[in-house]
Amino acid sequence: MTGDDPIAAAIGAIVDAGELAGAVTLVWRGGKVVQSACVGWRDIEAALPIERDTIFRIASMSKPITSAAALMLFDEGRFALDDSIARWAPEFSSMRVLRAPTAPLDQTDPAGRPITFEDLLTHRSGLTYGGVYAGPIARAYADALGGDIDSEVAPDDWIAGLAALPLIDQPGADFHYGCSTDLLGLILARIEDAPLGEVLARRIFTPLGMRDTGFTVAKHKHGRRATMYGFDEAERLTPRPTPPSGAFMAERPEALSYVSGGQGLWSTVDDYLAFARMFIGDGAVDGVRLLRPETLALMTTNRLTESQRAKAETLGMPVFTAHGFGLGVAVVLDPEKAAPTRCRGGVGTVGWPGAYGGWWQADPTDGSVMVFLAHNSFELDQLANGIGLGVYSAITEFHALASALPG
Repeated sequence: MTGDDPIAAAIGAIVDAGELAGAVTLVWRGGKVVQSACVGWRDIEAALPIERDTIFRIASMSKPITSAAALMLFDEGRFALDDSIARWAPEFSSMRVLRAPTAPLDQTDPAGRPITFEDLLTHRSGLTYGGVYAGPIARAYADALGGDIDSEVAPDDWIAGLAALPLIDQPGADFHYGCSTDLLGLILARIEDAPLGEVLARRIFTPLGMRDTGFTVAKHKHGRRATMYGFDEAERLTPRPTPPSGAFMAERPEALSYVSGGQGLWSTVDDYLAFARMFIGDGAVDGVRLLRPETLALMTTNRLTESQRAKAETLGMPVFTAHGFGLGVAVVLDPEKAAPTRCRGGVGTVGWPGAYGGWWQADPTDGSVMVFLAHNSFELDQLANGIGLGVYSAITEFHALASALPG
């Protein structure tokens, strides 16, 4: 299973210790794949191994894709970054803001200005995820929006439900990780007058040959899907067909029309490589141009102020100690201090990981791309007790060893 590949051996040790079901890795450098390894199992019970074409939920690795699609419309002059989203989502014309994130829902003030497209792309919209705060806003998000990935709420109703809730901060004020990209995706669907899945397929997936990427997995490909694994009370790996949070369903019903542009895509390691190469190709991949070089430069340049970087947190941890945030991606500002679990390379390296262990980065300083995919589900109280951290050890080992590869 590991052969002579030190990356496979390092990840294999974590799999053998029962801390991770399996993972697939890939490194692109010098115009070619210089490393790829498949370690562990896509289905432990059936003894089905991870393979290079195994299909994973990529969770928030969806966000850079939806953001890139939005910037393709920006390139076409369909909107400006400082345009109000209310032109396409009039539901957001008169927003109110909670006086504190955990305050009662009736303790609000008027928004000082409209939410803009740049606010959505930089998570400075005042939107959040319902589970981030302990106050009434958490239940209000769940009641209005349903599951984070698979929701029975139709897109227009989802937009209306979100717009009826107060923001947790003034638009443009600070970085708050949340459903900004989900809203952005549904607005793209309105602009294009087509479902978001069709928009992404036409603009990105089909041109780049990303045949296994989408919001659903075709039935004839179901055998290639990785089983989602979490940990039981004895800290043993166990299948998690649905997470405790209710974010996704075991099988997405065909009738669901809502899709999560921020979290909902499935993909493979080679498909994601095709997309990530755009960031080392000035916006193009093998002659297929997605973004103008000037727009890619906007996307990969930090847009946050020093104060916004300092205050940004996810799960109570600082986000941007050595990173900034562009239009949908984290950007390395200090290579020496950058955590590899976000992305780490030369100045300007970009990436954004997914909640289930997916990770990638593209480093324009050496023309490299690294991709790591896994299916690792955990609960926050488990994480606080050190359960489920094996995937982060695997990513760190992969990054260190991949950075030393020749090519």
